[in-house]
Amino acid sequence: QVQLVESGGGSVQPGGSLRLSCAASGFTSDYYAIGWFRQAPGKPREGVSCISSSDDYTYYADSVKGRFTFSRDNAKNTVYLQMDSLRPEDTAVYYCGIRQATSGRGLATYACKVGMHYWGKGTLVTVSS
Repeated sequence: QVQLVESGGGSVQPGGSLRLSCAASGFTSDYYAIGWFRQAPGKPREGVSCISSSDDYTYYADSVKGRFTFSRDNAKNTVYLQMDSLRPEDTAVYYCGIRQATSGRGLATYACKVGMHYWGKGTLVTVSS
């Protein structure tokens, strides 16, 4: 059973930083993508940043490039999203997700565009003065 547990959300002023964590367990696929999505009130869920098991490429949404950094600790089966220079428009519930696949080509970008198979419960990030 795949489980994803997010932590690290909270409230911060504009320009501040937060680091989200996602502990993953229970997945066995050789090819997978894992990443962060967010959903603001009244808006659809959007892919923020994704990586795959097959290469070192990291996908970032244009809105977060240069401000957010995705990293992973394979020994702990944990991924992180370092969020710097936060803006009010970054306010959203942030979800960690995994998409299992049969191949790895272009998987990070594909997964962030179309979505994941498994989701965590989400963690709220609020950016406000």
